[in-house]
Amino acid sequence: MADGVGAGSGKESGARGNALGALFMVIAMTLFAVEDSLFKSVTPALPPGVATLIFGLTGTTLYVLMTLRAGEPVLHPAILRPSLMIRTFFEIVGRLFFALSLAYTPLSVTSSILQAAPLVVTAGAALLLNETVGPRRWIAMAIGFVGVLMILRPTPDAFRPDALLAVAGMIGFAMRDLYTRASPPAVSTNQLGVLGFAVIVTAGLLMLPFDPAPPRLPDAGELWRLLLTGVVGVTAYAALTRAMRSGEVSVVAPFRYSRLLVALLFAFLFFGERPDLWTLAGGALIVTSGLYTLIRSARTG
Repeated sequence: MADGVGAGSGKESGARGNALGALFMVIAMTLFAVEDSLFKSVTPALPPGVATLIFGLTGTTLYVLMTLRAGEPVLHPAILRPSLMIRTFFEIVGRLFFALSLAYTPLSVTSSILQAAPLVVTAGAALLLNETVGPRRWIAMAIGFVGVLMILRPTPDAFRPDALLAVAGMIGFAMRDLYTRASPPAVSTNQLGVLGFAVIVTAGLLMLPFDPAPPRLPDAGELWRLLLTGVVGVTAYAALTRAMRSGEVSVVAPFRYSRLLVALLFAFLFFGERPDLWTLAGGALIVTSGLYTLIRSARTG
């Protein structure tokens, strides 16, 4: 339901590597938008906690099989280290509130607010990890946060409380990404995938007591879409990892914002959403400031 951090070595060099990385990033972001749309299509009838639980079990099963196939232990002992435990906590927060946002908030609003995550990561890196962030990036981040306020519209007449679910989910994911930087390098991508989807299972269990309707088993159509959601999510994460391992971060990372374009298209075609000018303008500010921050961070890295 939200992209993780792909990292690794063995980057391909030159223009070919950058082109390949950009292509895989667009593929990954498109698949994440498909995943979000599939999940949202189920939740009007199926309680969000049940949907999240089945989605998490599907992804966990797939990643366990991939980890075993790679000859790796399913759970690395390093998951008990403080940095990974903090990462796990924030991922639970992100998954829980993002699932609720997909269920109750327009997809266009949820996807627009999610794009502010890189801004929060950059601010968090400066405040918590003592990374150097120059004044131009602080100004860009401030502009991005103005975009979030434009979407929220915190006035008595226009404020929509359900958008706070997306804000909470975005902050959870941003802090997860921040602590992924500090996670032990010995933990493989597959092992992080097992941990990430196990967290989704935990989030689903936490949501069950608060679901508005009693828990029930999904019908055949709902189950098929949730299983497909898990397959798409795992594939998207693999594409994201390949993207970040193929090209330079400054070239590849900005293509993550293609997710918003796909999400807006899906929101229009499948959910009948018509974002107003405030939402579109706020999303544009977030994307513009995020692009600048990502490129500037890579160049000063």
